[in-house]
Amino acid sequence: MAVIEWVRFLAGTALLVSGLIIFAIEMIGVFRFKYVLNRMHAAAMGDTLGIGFSLAGLILMSGLNFTSLKLLFVIVFLWFSSPVSSHLIARLEVTTDEEKEKYYKILSLEELEKEVEE
Repeated sequence: MAVIEWVRFLAGTALLVSGLIIFAIEMIGVFRFKYVLNRMHAAAMGDTLGIGFSLAGLILMSGLNFTSLKLLFVIVFLWFSSPVSSHLIARLEVTTDEEKEKYYKILSLEELEKEVEE
């Protein structure tokens, strides 16, 4: 029984450390990218994956109990809410950006069809 506890502890620790590494990579991406949408993408992907790994590690360390169920619900809630909020913030940035041409070009339907054919 002690071997199973050690394996569970080591697996939980590995997931927690992986989550921390993902958070560190996310912070590097947030500070290195120049455009706001690139920064937001790095932050959103890092949050979703980093929090998922960290909470999965805590679930493994906690064992099968009510706390694990609550942590699982937190993971599910964050996996649904984080991409939705990031998408809404990105749409707000695109609609209110005054210097759109500096970062990307807006294509009409005809131009898009022409680029797809090429």
